[in-house]
Amino acid sequence: MIDPKKLLDDLLSSRVPGTESSVRETAVRAGGLAKENPIATGAIALALLGTGPGRAITGSALKIGGLAAVAGLAYKAYQNYQQGNDPTPNGGDVLDGEVLPPPENTSFHPSHAPQGESEFALVLVQAMVAAAHADGQVDKAERGRIADRIMLSGIDDETGAFLRDELANPIDVGDLAAAAQTDAQRVELYTASRLAIDPDSRAERGYLDMLAGRLKLPETLVDHIEATVTSARG
Repeated sequence: MIDPKKLLDDLLSSRVPGTESSVRETAVRAGGLAKENPIATGAIALALLGTGPGRAITGSALKIGGLAAVAGLAYKAYQNYQQGNDPTPNGGDVLDGEVLPPPENTSFHPSHAPQGESEFALVLVQAMVAAAHADGQVDKAERGRIADRIMLSGIDDETGAFLRDELANPIDVGDLAAAAQTDAQRVELYTASRLAIDPDSRAERGYLDMLAGRLKLPETLVDHIEATVTSARG
């Protein structure tokens, strides 16, 4: 059975890109996870797309969990936006130390997800895969190579099938936006998508802009998310 929260942890903590190690060796090392947790290799699916999602956010995703890390970053950005700060590190978006989970009494806390924590974690994973797919450079042959490497990594059949399906048929941006049931979740969906990629192509930038529009996020709030994610990556 897929564990969406663990898979999300791995998408935020893997350092697969740029390594010279084998897929299995990298999978075992990713986030310090051991062989008995093959879901650790889920990050390979994104890493092989060339997006470099392995830029760990100061290790915090491992300590507090990927769901809480995304929520914490989203909350930080939203807080600065609400306070009217300038959307730059000097305006308050810089992080003091590690990423912290959002306060429990806010709608950003994972426990308040109307559809449930695991269900929303799965949506965040879908958001990251869709963002990684945004440059349109993954053809059938490339998907085959990715599928082969996922299989070699030792990932379980169900999770591997899920990742292959998402890579072949990423969630539509309209469906993704509709999956957000609260204002906080809309901020979190954009945050997760931005964590998955560095928008260094027109297609990636265009995808993020379209997502922000579908989520109805104010431009200044988007700027705060961008600054917060940049600060978290260091």
